[in-house]
Amino acid sequence: MNVRKAAITAAGRNQRTIPLQRLVDRDGVDKSALQIILEEVLSAGIEEVAIAIAPGDAEAFKEAAGPHAGRITFVEQNNPRGYGDAIWRTNGFTARDPFLHLVGDHLYVARGEMRCAEQLVRAATAHQCAVSAVQPTRESQLAYYGAVGGRRVAQQPRLYEIETVLEKPTPTQAEQTLLVPGLRAGHYLCYFGMHVLTPAVMDLLAAQTNTGAKGEMSLSAALAELSRREKYLALEIAGARYNIGVKYGILSAQLALAMAGKDREEVLAQMVELLAVKS
Repeated sequence: MNVRKAAITAAGRNQRTIPLQRLVDRDGVDKSALQIILEEVLSAGIEEVAIAIAPGDAEAFKEAAGPHAGRITFVEQNNPRGYGDAIWRTNGFTARDPFLHLVGDHLYVARGEMRCAEQLVRAATAHQCAVSAVQPTRESQLAYYGAVGGRRVAQQPRLYEIETVLEKPTPTQAEQTLLVPGLRAGHYLCYFGMHVLTPAVMDLLAAQTNTGAKGEMSLSAALAELSRREKYLALEIAGARYNIGVKYGILSAQLALAMAGKDREEVLAQMVELLAVKS
Protein backbone atom coordinates (compact mmCIF):
# COMPACT_ATOMS: atom_id res chain seq x y z
CA MET A 1 0.00 0.00 0.00
CA ASN A 2 1.49 3.28 -1.15
CA VAL A 3 -0.39 6.22 0.41
CA ARG A 4 0.41 9.40 -1.52
CA LYS A 5 -2.99 11.14 -1.60
CA ALA A 6 -5.12 12.76 1.08
CA ALA A 7 -8.73 13.98 1.19
CA ILE A 8 -9.81 16.61 3.70
CA THR A 9 -13.46 17.46 4.33
CA ALA A 10 -14.34 21.08 5.09
CA ALA A 11 -17.70 21.71 3.43
CA GLY A 12 -20.11 21.34 6.34
CA ARG A 13 -22.42 24.26 7.08
CA ASN A 14 -20.90 24.71 10.55
CA GLN A 15 -17.41 23.67 9.47
CA ARG A 16 -16.53 25.73 6.42
CA THR A 17 -14.93 28.68 8.26
CA ILE A 18 -13.19 26.65 10.97
CA PRO A 19 -10.04 25.79 8.92
CA LEU A 20 -9.60 29.52 8.26
CA GLN A 21 -9.11 30.31 11.96
CA ARG A 22 -5.59 31.30 12.98
CA LEU A 23 -3.46 29.86 15.76
CA VAL A 24 0.20 29.86 16.78
CA ASP A 25 1.75 26.52 15.84
CA ARG A 26 4.39 24.59 17.78
CA ASP A 27 7.14 26.43 15.95
CA GLY A 28 5.82 29.74 17.29
CA VAL A 29 4.55 30.86 13.87
CA ASP A 30 1.06 32.24 13.27
CA LYS A 31 -0.79 29.96 10.82
CA SER A 32 -4.30 29.07 9.75
CA ALA A 33 -5.76 25.83 11.07
CA LEU A 34 -5.80 24.63 7.45
CA GLN A 35 -2.06 25.19 7.07
CA ILE A 36 -1.41 23.27 10.30
CA ILE A 37 -3.57 20.38 9.01
CA LEU A 38 -1.79 20.39 5.65
CA GLU A 39 1.61 20.23 7.34
CA GLU A 40 0.37 17.28 9.37
CA VAL A 41 -0.60 15.55 6.13
CA LEU A 42 2.62 16.35 4.29
CA SER A 43 4.69 15.01 7.20
CA ALA A 44 3.30 11.56 6.38
CA GLY A 45 4.68 11.56 2.83
CA ILE A 46 1.49 12.76 1.14
CA GLU A 47 2.10 14.44 -2.22
CA GLU A 48 -1.38 15.53 -3.36
CA VAL A 49 -4.37 16.79 -1.37
CA ALA A 50 -8.04 17.21 -2.24
CA ILE A 51 -10.28 19.37 -0.07
CA ALA A 52 -14.07 19.09 -0.21
CA ILE A 53 -15.42 22.62 0.21
CA ALA A 54 -18.69 24.50 -0.09
CA PRO A 55 -19.26 26.29 -3.41
CA GLY A 56 -17.48 29.63 -3.53
CA ASP A 57 -14.94 28.92 -0.78
CA ALA A 58 -11.91 28.12 -2.95
CA GLU A 59 -10.23 31.53 -2.81
CA ALA A 60 -10.45 31.77 0.97
CA PHE A 61 -9.01 28.27 1.32
CA LYS A 62 -6.20 28.99 -1.13
CA GLU A 63 -5.19 31.98 0.96
CA ALA A 64 -5.42 29.98 4.20
CA ALA A 65 -3.27 27.19 2.74
CA GLY A 66 -0.32 29.55 2.51
CA PRO A 67 2.75 28.01 0.84
CA HIS A 68 0.93 24.68 0.30
CA ALA A 69 -1.84 26.03 -1.96
CA GLY A 70 -0.20 24.59 -5.09
CA ARG A 71 -0.66 21.02 -3.83
CA ILE A 72 -4.43 21.30 -3.43
CA THR A 73 -7.31 20.19 -5.66
CA PHE A 74 -10.62 21.71 -4.58
CA VAL A 75 -13.83 19.70 -4.92
CA GLU A 76 -17.10 21.60 -4.39
CA GLN A 77 -19.89 19.79 -2.57
CA ASN A 78 -23.05 20.94 -4.34
CA ASN A 79 -26.39 19.64 -3.00
CA PRO A 80 -24.63 18.18 0.06
CA ARG A 81 -25.73 14.95 1.68
CA GLY A 82 -23.46 15.03 4.70
CA TYR A 83 -20.01 13.88 5.72
CA GLY A 84 -19.94 10.65 3.73
CA ASP A 85 -21.02 12.54 0.63
CA ALA A 86 -18.14 15.02 1.07
CA ILE A 87 -15.63 12.16 1.08
CA TRP A 88 -17.29 10.48 -1.89
CA ARG A 89 -17.04 13.71 -3.92
CA THR A 90 -13.24 13.27 -3.89
CA ASN A 91 -13.44 9.87 -5.60
CA GLY A 92 -12.31 11.29 -8.94
CA PHE A 93 -9.18 12.56 -7.22
CA THR A 94 -8.40 9.40 -5.24
CA ALA A 95 -8.87 7.34 -8.43
CA ARG A 96 -8.87 3.83 -6.92
CA ASP A 97 -5.84 4.59 -4.75
CA PRO A 98 -5.67 4.27 -0.97
CA PHE A 99 -5.80 7.67 0.69
CA LEU A 100 -5.35 9.45 3.99
CA HIS A 101 -8.48 11.22 5.19
CA LEU A 102 -8.69 14.01 7.77
CA VAL A 103 -11.53 16.24 8.88
CA GLY A 104 -11.08 19.99 8.61
CA ASP A 105 -12.17 20.85 12.16
CA HIS A 106 -9.61 18.84 14.15
CA LEU A 107 -6.00 19.57 15.05
CA TYR A 108 -3.56 16.93 16.26
CA VAL A 109 -0.69 16.98 18.73
CA ALA A 110 1.57 13.93 18.89
CA ARG A 111 3.38 12.59 21.92
CA GLY A 112 6.94 12.18 20.72
CA GLU A 113 8.68 12.99 17.48
CA MET A 114 6.45 11.16 14.99
CA ARG A 115 3.34 13.09 14.01
CA CYS A 116 -0.08 11.47 14.25
CA ALA A 117 -0.64 11.15 10.48
CA GLU A 118 2.75 9.53 9.99
CA GLN A 119 1.98 6.98 12.72
CA LEU A 120 -1.24 6.07 10.93
CA VAL A 121 0.22 5.84 7.42
CA ARG A 122 3.06 3.65 8.69
CA ALA A 123 0.58 1.27 10.32
CA ALA A 124 -1.52 1.02 7.15
CA THR A 125 1.59 0.38 5.06
CA ALA A 126 2.87 -2.26 7.45
CA HIS A 127 -0.45 -4.15 7.61
CA GLN A 128 -1.61 -3.48 4.03
CA CYS A 129 -5.17 -2.55 4.97
CA ALA A 130 -7.44 0.29 6.00
CA VAL A 131 -6.58 1.68 9.43
CA SER A 132 -8.52 4.26 11.44
CA ALA A 133 -6.92 6.31 14.18
CA VAL A 134 -8.70 6.08 17.53
CA GLN A 135 -8.35 7.59 20.97
CA PRO A 136 -9.75 6.32 24.30
CA THR A 137 -12.51 8.80 25.05
CA ARG A 138 -14.76 9.40 28.06
CA GLU A 139 -18.34 8.27 27.62
CA SER A 140 -19.52 11.86 28.16
CA GLN A 141 -17.93 12.71 24.77
CA LEU A 142 -19.58 9.90 22.78
CA ALA A 143 -22.12 12.31 21.28
CA TYR A 144 -19.32 13.92 19.22
CA TYR A 145 -17.65 10.86 17.67
CA GLY A 146 -18.03 7.57 15.91
CA ALA A 147 -16.77 4.67 18.02
CA VAL A 148 -15.49 1.13 17.45
CA GLY A 149 -15.42 -2.15 19.28
CA GLY A 150 -13.03 -5.01 18.72
CA ARG A 151 -10.08 -6.86 20.17
CA ARG A 152 -6.40 -6.16 20.51
CA VAL A 153 -4.05 -7.59 17.90
CA ALA A 154 -1.64 -10.06 19.50
CA GLN A 155 1.67 -8.47 20.51
CA GLN A 156 0.47 -5.08 19.18
CA PRO A 157 -0.72 -3.16 22.27
CA ARG A 158 -2.07 -0.13 20.34
CA LEU A 159 -3.65 -2.01 17.43
CA TYR A 160 -7.17 -3.45 17.29
CA GLU A 161 -9.19 -5.60 14.89
CA ILE A 162 -12.43 -3.70 14.34
CA GLU A 163 -15.61 -5.72 14.74
CA THR A 164 -18.26 -3.05 15.38
CA VAL A 165 -18.72 0.58 14.29
CA LEU A 166 -21.36 2.92 15.70
CA GLU A 167 -21.88 6.60 14.93
CA LYS A 168 -22.28 8.75 18.06
CA PRO A 169 -23.57 5.91 20.27
CA THR A 170 -25.32 6.48 23.57
CA PRO A 171 -23.46 5.33 26.70
CA THR A 172 -25.90 2.41 26.94
CA GLN A 173 -25.21 1.32 23.35
CA ALA A 174 -21.49 1.65 23.91
CA GLU A 175 -21.59 -0.42 27.09
CA GLN A 176 -23.53 -3.16 25.32
CA THR A 177 -21.47 -3.43 22.12
CA LEU A 178 -18.22 -1.44 22.26
CA LEU A 179 -16.39 -2.59 25.39
CA VAL A 180 -12.71 -3.25 24.68
CA PRO A 181 -10.70 -5.24 27.24
CA GLY A 182 -7.94 -3.17 28.78
CA LEU A 183 -9.54 0.27 28.51
CA ARG A 184 -10.32 2.29 31.61
CA ALA A 185 -13.89 2.04 32.87
CA GLY A 186 -16.18 4.49 31.12
CA HIS A 187 -13.82 4.92 28.14
CA TYR A 188 -14.34 3.79 24.55
CA LEU A 189 -12.30 3.82 21.34
CA CYS A 190 -13.59 6.81 19.41
CA TYR A 191 -12.49 7.95 16.00
CA PHE A 192 -9.65 10.44 15.91
CA GLY A 193 -10.77 12.26 12.75
CA MET A 194 -8.07 10.56 10.71
CA HIS A 195 -8.19 7.40 8.55
CA VAL A 196 -6.23 5.58 5.86
CA LEU A 197 -8.93 4.18 3.60
CA THR A 198 -8.94 1.71 0.73
CA PRO A 199 -10.87 2.11 -2.57
CA ALA A 200 -13.52 -0.24 -1.16
CA VAL A 201 -14.75 2.62 1.02
CA MET A 202 -15.53 4.67 -2.07
CA ASP A 203 -17.49 1.71 -3.46
CA LEU A 204 -19.51 1.48 -0.25
CA LEU A 205 -20.22 5.20 -0.28
CA ALA A 206 -21.20 5.00 -3.95
CA ALA A 207 -23.71 2.29 -3.03
CA GLN A 208 -25.37 4.78 -0.69
CA THR A 209 -25.79 7.23 -3.58
CA ASN A 210 -27.60 4.55 -5.55
CA THR A 211 -30.23 3.75 -2.94
CA GLY A 212 -32.41 6.68 -3.93
CA ALA A 213 -32.51 7.82 -0.31
CA LYS A 214 -32.39 11.56 0.30
CA GLY A 215 -30.81 11.38 3.75
CA GLU A 216 -27.19 11.97 4.66
CA MET A 217 -24.51 9.58 3.49
CA SER A 218 -22.68 7.97 6.39
CA LEU A 219 -18.97 7.18 6.58
CA SER A 220 -19.58 5.15 9.74
CA ALA A 221 -22.08 2.93 7.90
CA ALA A 222 -19.52 2.40 5.14
CA LEU A 223 -16.81 1.55 7.68
CA ALA A 224 -19.12 -0.86 9.50
CA GLU A 225 -19.65 -2.72 6.22
CA LEU A 226 -15.92 -2.52 5.46
CA SER A 227 -15.17 -4.37 8.70
CA ARG A 228 -17.31 -7.26 7.43
CA ARG A 229 -15.69 -7.37 3.98
CA GLU A 230 -11.96 -6.93 4.50
CA LYS A 231 -9.22 -6.51 7.07
CA TYR A 232 -9.78 -3.26 8.92
CA LEU A 233 -7.76 -2.12 11.93
CA ALA A 234 -7.77 0.71 14.47
CA LEU A 235 -4.59 2.31 15.78
CA GLU A 236 -4.52 4.02 19.16
CA ILE A 237 -2.50 7.10 18.28
CA ALA A 238 0.29 8.37 20.52
CA GLY A 239 -1.16 11.84 20.64
CA ALA A 240 -4.39 13.76 21.06
CA ARG A 241 -7.05 15.29 18.83
CA TYR A 242 -8.67 18.65 19.43
CA ASN A 243 -12.05 19.44 17.93
CA ILE A 244 -11.78 23.15 17.19
CA GLY A 245 -15.43 23.36 16.20
CA VAL A 246 -16.80 22.98 19.74
CA LYS A 247 -16.98 25.42 22.64
CA TYR A 248 -13.46 26.34 23.79
CA GLY A 249 -12.10 23.98 21.15
CA ILE A 250 -9.74 26.54 19.64
CA LEU A 251 -8.57 27.53 23.13
CA SER A 252 -7.82 23.89 24.02
CA ALA A 253 -6.00 23.30 20.74
CA GLN A 254 -3.96 26.48 21.10
CA LEU A 255 -2.88 25.53 24.62
CA ALA A 256 -1.95 22.02 23.46
CA LEU A 257 0.12 23.39 20.57
CA ALA A 258 1.84 25.86 22.90
CA MET A 259 2.64 23.22 25.51
CA ALA A 260 4.20 21.03 22.81
CA GLY A 261 6.15 23.86 21.19
CA LYS A 262 9.10 26.20 21.47
CA ASP A 263 7.21 28.82 23.52
CA ARG A 264 6.14 26.42 26.27
CA GLU A 265 7.92 28.22 29.12
CA GLU A 266 6.65 31.64 28.07
CA VAL A 267 3.07 30.41 27.81
CA LEU A 268 3.28 28.63 31.18
CA ALA A 269 4.46 31.87 32.78
CA GLN A 270 1.52 33.74 31.26
CA MET A 271 -0.90 31.09 32.49
CA VAL A 272 0.48 31.33 36.04
CA GLU A 273 -0.03 35.10 35.93
CA LEU A 274 -3.62 34.65 34.77
CA LEU A 275 -4.35 32.09 37.48
CA ALA A 276 -2.88 34.40 40.09
CA VAL A 277 -5.30 37.21 39.22
CA LYS A 278 -8.15 37.40 41.71
CA SER A 279 -11.59 37.94 40.24
